[in-house]
Amino acid sequence: MEAGNREEYKISRRGFLRLAGGTITTISLGSVPLAGCSRGVAMEFPESKCGGKDKMDKKVLVAYASKYGSTAGVADAIGKELCNRGAAVDVCMMKNIGDLNSYRGVLVGSAIYKGEWLPEAVDFVQRNHGVLGRIAVAYFLVCLTMRKPTEENRRTVLAYLDPVLKKVPQVKPVEIGTFAGALHYSNLSIPWKVILKLKGEPEGDFRQWDVIRAWATRLHEIPGLR
Repeated sequence: MEAGNREEYKISRRGFLRLAGGTITTISLGSVPLAGCSRGVAMEFPESKCGGKDKMDKKVLVAYASKYGSTAGVADAIGKELCNRGAAVDVCMMKNIGDLNSYRGVLVGSAIYKGEWLPEAVDFVQRNHGVLGRIAVAYFLVCLTMRKPTEENRRTVLAYLDPVLKKVPQVKPVEIGTFAGALHYSNLSIPWKVILKLKGEPEGDFRQWDVIRAWATRLHEIPGLR
């Protein structure tokens, strides 16, 4: 599960029982708080550069917003696959990205948090809509719902992107990828750990690397992203 800012939740006994007994419709990456202990799964937020020996050749940017590390791993895998196929690629966290004018294409990805893209991802697209509206752009979402990659689940996850598409209609993605994430109970607070176990949510890393790489391969065929 991804690691970001720690959040503290105070749940009353009545509130806890109500939440545990209710229906958690979507367990998404970033939707559960950290326990604050040091025994959780190690988390990484990689950034990298590859290719681009020809200074006249603009790069492809993989920009990601990750709360607990799973989306970071997906972004890294996409960047490596594009690079292996000859593209010049930068993989960066959104908070570290400045001017986009040096890129010929941008892949924008975010974890799903409470049924939405992370705020920093939405802000990134809104802030850069002028540039993004003129170049090739693809979106990707990382959500545990996709651990069962049915058409119904994909429609559910794609709907999480609707607010972004409506807020920034100038940016029309050429592709949208939906990928499963990871859930590690060792990173959760005790209340959330109990709740998710009661719901029978399985623990593990559900990212399908072959699916992620295949999506990146398809992107490489699109002008502006190759």
